[in-house]
Amino acid sequence: MGRCRTRLSQGGLERGRRKKGLSTELGSALAKETEKLIGQGALEDFESFEIALRDHALRLAARMVERQLNADHSDAATSYKPCSCGGEARFVDRRQKSFLTVLGEIALERGYYHCAACQRGFCPRDQLLGLDASVSPGVLHMISASAALVSFEESSELLVELAGLRVNAKQVERCAEMVGDEIIDDERRVVEAADAPSAPTLYLGMDGTGVPMRKEALVGRQGKQEDGSAKTREMKLCTVFSAEGHDADGVPMRDHGSVTYSAAIESAASKDPDDEPSEFAGRVQREATRRGFERAQRQVVLGDGAPWIWNLATDLFPDAIQIVDRFHAKQSLSQVAKAIFGDGSPIAASWSEQRHAELDAGELDSLIAAVADHRERNEAARRCCKHLETNRLRMRYPEFRSQGLCTSSGVVEAGCKNVVGARLKRSGMHWTLRGAGAIAALRAARLSRRLPDFWDRRRLSRKAA
Repeated sequence: MGRCRTRLSQGGLERGRRKKGLSTELGSALAKETEKLIGQGALEDFESFEIALRDHALRLAARMVERQLNADHSDAATSYKPCSCGGEARFVDRRQKSFLTVLGEIALERGYYHCAACQRGFCPRDQLLGLDASVSPGVLHMISASAALVSFEESSELLVELAGLRVNAKQVERCAEMVGDEIIDDERRVVEAADAPSAPTLYLGMDGTGVPMRKEALVGRQGKQEDGSAKTREMKLCTVFSAEGHDADGVPMRDHGSVTYSAAIESAASKDPDDEPSEFAGRVQREATRRGFERAQRQVVLGDGAPWIWNLATDLFPDAIQIVDRFHAKQSLSQVAKAIFGDGSPIAASWSEQRHAELDAGELDSLIAAVADHRERNEAARRCCKHLETNRLRMRYPEFRSQGLCTSSGVVEAGCKNVVGARLKRSGMHWTLRGAGAIAALRAARLSRRLPDFWDRRRLSRKAA
């Protein structure tokens, strides 16, 4: 009976030897550095010892990686390479450039090709290694993770403190916005429907919140300032979640890990009913598809009284149950009481309390009649009366409660604060349209736990290229 032999190529053997030799050399050098640091009495201050050892280990590793890559000229093995424009790029020479990696800074020599057809040059190794904006994929990942959570300046400080990487705030901004732009494109392309909805009932909420913008992003826009100008642009947010759990009082509570978000500064209205769906309508539809919203046994749309929310809900999900947030409805009634009887008035408190009870009990005819008594003399009462009449079918709270449905848009409100407010509305921040959109996309992807899948797709697409 013959034996099957596996034969390694000469190149494979050589790569194996180099890898083993590099590992042995690194281990030996690191052992010497460790002995040196211990000999200096660093164990008396273990924090200093471990940080110093980490820095030494990273520097050693960076130098060895740098040496290994620079010794390999396979990236320029041919005189010509295909260019993305369809032309042929000619090898020119080898060029050196510094890149920041998780090991520290390294100087790489790469083959440089130039295309006469499009007059552009490129280094194939940069594409192969994923070196964008002069940083490695690992550093880009770190920058994105920190910039999704805190300001660019704070991200810069954290990278130094936690990873020993010196990236100035401007470079953090450039890298984070670049990744955010890629996530925006990825969100439009990847609309994979879930195999099955995560719960029998799925909720979809929509809301908007103002983001402070730079002057160039506000030209020609009307706002609430005394001169009619605007300081903000509205960022609209869509969220999908489930709420199968209940608290001690039987009130539905969102299920942990069920919430996903999508946000952008986009229009929610089409100029004509026959036009293509608005930008935000498309975003809502994609998020609903990803979550299997339309295949859930029960579909519920939650929101405040903004007409654009219910126009979208009716157009996109005609079979969904529509519920106006109960807190907003009560808040509107309280504001009417203050407008009629005066802020802080006992009569105002008593009147609003009675109206709230009618709302909870589903006594909408009595409620609307009580507000309508004041609409001729009070503008707030007139607006509230119109709101109640328009949305009365969305305020059948006793019926909704009996079905075990959530009647609060608190998850949506929290999303506006968590996705947008906590990152884009901090003191002193003013955004460009591109910057606000990119960072909102980055933060929404992180809070929705979608970044790992994005990085995997990014890595695969670059390998294919």
